[in-house]
Amino acid sequence: MKNSSLVQNIDTGDAPMARLVPVEGAARLERGRVLGVNAVLYVAVCLAGGLLLTAPARALFAAAGLRWAYILGIAFCISFSAVPPAAWLARRLGVLDAPGGRKLHARPTPLLGGAAVFCGFLAALLANGIMAPEMLTVLSAAMVLFVAGVCDDRHEVSAGIKLVVQLVCTATVMASGVVLRVLPESLAHWALAGNWLLTLVWVVGITNAMNFFDGMDGLAAGLGAIIAFFLAAVAYQTGQPFLGWIALAVMGACLGFLPFNFRRGQPAGIFLGDAGSTVIGFVLACIAVYGDWADGRPLVSLVSPLLIFWLLIFDMLHTTVERIATGKVSSVRAWIEYAGKDHLHHRLADALGSTRGSVMFIFLMGIGLGISALMLRYVSDEVSLLLIVQAAILVVLVTVLERRGRHLPEIGRAGSERLRRTW
Repeated sequence: MKNSSLVQNIDTGDAPMARLVPVEGAARLERGRVLGVNAVLYVAVCLAGGLLLTAPARALFAAAGLRWAYILGIAFCISFSAVPPAAWLARRLGVLDAPGGRKLHARPTPLLGGAAVFCGFLAALLANGIMAPEMLTVLSAAMVLFVAGVCDDRHEVSAGIKLVVQLVCTATVMASGVVLRVLPESLAHWALAGNWLLTLVWVVGITNAMNFFDGMDGLAAGLGAIIAFFLAAVAYQTGQPFLGWIALAVMGACLGFLPFNFRRGQPAGIFLGDAGSTVIGFVLACIAVYGDWADGRPLVSLVSPLLIFWLLIFDMLHTTVERIATGKVSSVRAWIEYAGKDHLHHRLADALGSTRGSVMFIFLMGIGLGISALMLRYVSDEVSLLLIVQAAILVVLVTVLERRGRHLPEIGRAGSERLRRTW
């Protein structure tokens, strides 16, 4: 899903001209800044990334028991360093998101930010030798999704083709052994079929949910970093450092992209694009499937990732149910191709009167739910159920706030009309 930033709709007239004319001005660098970031800071991070890639730096961190910090740092530095070259390449190739329609940004914006995020993530894994057969399969599938996303950013691939690619990539990962084990083995073949189906729905659902969240500056990358952080924290709680390192690589790569996409007082200088948001969602969903999130406690193992991914799950379920109930979609194809401004972040922006406020609200909700997931391992099953109830209450509260936001324009128009008649 193409991102958007500035709350300003403009009439672009001729789409090709809108795509080409403003680019030259947009590409012009401000004095002493690189894509809106201080040039001195950018050079310093680039040098730090090069230093971290050296063998002595890697050995120093390993000897100090700070391998997690090394992975986080190198993912951040490589991603941060790669964003301006990715923006330059996007302009050269014409991979731009033009304004117009339901989009909110006012000028063509590069769409290859996902390339920088993927480079940071991959560099952190390769530099640390974090490889396993299952992880190699996940990375290969993520690469296929990335290429498909770039093609979509450049030439608008149909939603049906994108879904087929996601299904194939997910099936490939499952064939390597990355499968949920929710249903008991006593069900024999039914358990196998059910677990495969649940895995397919989970991975494809989270992948698309993250893509749908890529609708405001900083939202997808920021939420991806928050989810990755809590996955890493729970992985360390449960003695799974391998999964923690992978999650930290995602987190660092997302954080390296944010300074160029979530800028105070300025629109984004670059967007993730489908190539970025789908890969982030896909990798995080696979990490959740691959991990064992509790020691012999099935309820906690199931609830922990649900709480961490709760916002993505809620948004996907909420919009799907409402679109079907209101007749906006009547088939699977219509559901895939439907694009509207009825997602969680859109409605919160209406209620709060600010896109930035909506993004920060979602970040705080994600952090709150993640903290609940961290507490699960230290409480009884009864308290775990209470935390689930708490998450459900949060959903109700957010739904009420969303509905209030949805009716604000109507209330405003009615109030204005009453005021006009009074005067």
